[in-house]
Amino acid sequence: MRTIRAQRDFASDCHPSLAANTSLAGLHRARAKRDAPVGGMAKRGLDVTLAVLGLLLLAPLILALVIVLKLTDSGPLLYGHRRVGFGGREFRCWKFRTMVVNGDAVLEQYLRKHPAKAALWYEQRKLVDDPRVTPLGAVLRKLSLDELPQLLNVLTGEMSLVGPRPVVRAELDHYATSTRHYLAARPGLSGLWQISGRSNTTYMERVQMDRFYVMKWNPWMDLRIIFMTIPAVALSRGAH
Repeated sequence: MRTIRAQRDFASDCHPSLAANTSLAGLHRARAKRDAPVGGMAKRGLDVTLAVLGLLLLAPLILALVIVLKLTDSGPLLYGHRRVGFGGREFRCWKFRTMVVNGDAVLEQYLRKHPAKAALWYEQRKLVDDPRVTPLGAVLRKLSLDELPQLLNVLTGEMSLVGPRPVVRAELDHYATSTRHYLAARPGLSGLWQISGRSNTTYMERVQMDRFYVMKWNPWMDLRIIFMTIPAVALSRGAH
């Protein structure tokens, strides 16, 4: 598995043969409290505290991004894509808009002209050279700055600072028997996937990481992932 040296212990546990043997105790606890995502009140308290702190510290950067985006594009500032959250509830996952306004039409036309790219899109839900992304949007994505509005999703309880990567409903087909693990947690602004190479990993590796995270969650894991997110974002590891 392609991971940086500091994540070897995470990566080794994400291997399929090991993940299959991991205790389901954490998942059973989540099921026992169906209204409580993995981590319960302890995780929620950490989310709210750090999200508020993050918004205060990042306020100048966020304001600067708002000004630049409005000066360079007359379209909507934010884009809210519907994603699946805890328990299967859908929510709008907010981002700074990095795509052209008619992105869906542009993508559909592009995939019709490039069958090989279409196969990759339906398998990975990612394109290296996405035709919908604007030049400024490509920079924001490279630095993950487009995801800063998701701090609002964290405050409203739809997301967590750390958790599985938020997916659309159609992507749950890729999770197969791991779907129940994904639905047992709030999706995360960051997670094992983000610090382990992001788009340089396969979709199956991503599913394994999400499953492992849910089954082995503890507060120290969240703190470690948050800490490791900083250099991963700064160095743009695996960002497309």
